[in-house]
Amino acid sequence: MKKLDFQLVTLFFAASMVVLFNACKKDDDPEPDPPEADEFTIQDDGSGTGTTTWKSGKTYLLDGFVFVNDGQVLTIEPGCVIKGKPGQGESASALIVARGGMIMAEGTADNPIILTAEADDLSGTLAKTDRGLWGGLILLGKARLNSSPGETQIEGIPTNETRGRYGGVSDDDNSGIVKYVSIRHGGTDIGEGNEINGLTLGGIGSGTIIEYVEVIANKDDGVEFFGGQPRLKHILVVYCGDDSFDYDEGYRGLGQFWCAIQDVNDGDRLGEHDGGTNPETGQPYAIPNIYNATYIGRGADAGKRVITFRDNAGGHYSNSLFVEQAKGIDIENLESAQDSYKQFADGNLVLNNNVFWNVSDGTGAGIFKISGPGANEADSIAAVEAFAAYFADAHNSVANPGISSDNPVPSNPQTDNLASYDDAWFDQVNYKGAFGSTNWAQGWTRYFSGK
Repeated sequence: MKKLDFQLVTLFFAASMVVLFNACKKDDDPEPDPPEADEFTIQDDGSGTGTTTWKSGKTYLLDGFVFVNDGQVLTIEPGCVIKGKPGQGESASALIVARGGMIMAEGTADNPIILTAEADDLSGTLAKTDRGLWGGLILLGKARLNSSPGETQIEGIPTNETRGRYGGVSDDDNSGIVKYVSIRHGGTDIGEGNEINGLTLGGIGSGTIIEYVEVIANKDDGVEFFGGQPRLKHILVVYCGDDSFDYDEGYRGLGQFWCAIQDVNDGDRLGEHDGGTNPETGQPYAIPNIYNATYIGRGADAGKRVITFRDNAGGHYSNSLFVEQAKGIDIENLESAQDSYKQFADGNLVLNNNVFWNVSDGTGAGIFKISGPGANEADSIAAVEAFAAYFADAHNSVANPGISSDNPVPSNPQTDNLASYDDAWFDQVNYKGAFGSTNWAQGWTRYFSGK
């Protein structure tokens, strides 16, 4: 071989070895991936979130209305933080699960999921009464309503947004899981007198699991039900600007361990319970069963009510505690054939085995009021007398359970005359009110954790 040829072969071999070495080095020691971001901004162009997972330890910033569309599943891991940007009207932010979509938000007591405002640094700098800083959480399903034509546009979402429709014929509809979730500082305005609730449930079915949820400092209602049959356990509603629990359009689900605590300076009714809208006499009637509620009001000077039943609403409250409110429970009595007083007469409005303390004048006659501009005087008097007798006959009583807004666990537990539980879904407990000997809201909620 000539000398020049040998040198060329040697150079070619050396170059090949360098290429091979670099290739092997790249395979053996890949360049590290860039660090994953800790905060993500979420905008919706109409395609929704998609089927995706929002991860523990990350923050997701909602920029406007963000939907989980029909057929999509949004999984939210424990410890995930979701923040809504401020804005009014069409610039408001909210998380909405549309009909056919699912949310799998399953936090834990040690690692809850938090939905709050962009301004919340989670260190307690926002006051517990700071309201209206973003929208809220809205779930929409396919369960029946009692309004015509059987589906409706949800309150708080502009009517031109078709993903805001709810209602259908599937009472066992499943919109997913909401568990150990804290919803804070919501209720932004989208129009005059139209704010978003903390947790809105439109046509939600009994297949949906909603447990251990806090709504704190919402500008409008805490939890509002529009028809359907959702079942809710261990719900804390605190310091809301309007009503704590509000239902309408034929809500007939189940509830247990509901606690409402009002700000002494704000809030309307602890429970505003309406039956139908258009028509008011529409069926199925609004007749939910609620056991073990604890409702703590604003005090005698505020002039607010514990619960109002109107627009043909019924409902059952049993084994519950109602304290510290100027007025008690009023039931609408109209000249029409069907109203909330008629629901009482028919056994569809039941208030039994409950305890009242510092409510109205402390008597059965004072705690219950029959109201209605269309009712004649004789009928109203007869209704008041009927309720005064009913108070004791239904094992309601006046006693001090020893609870306060700071500590809703009774120091004087009320365990006498317990109503039996009429569905296997209910926990069979031997006390009245939302709390036994421990506070299940301690630690994971904003109200009881301090931040």
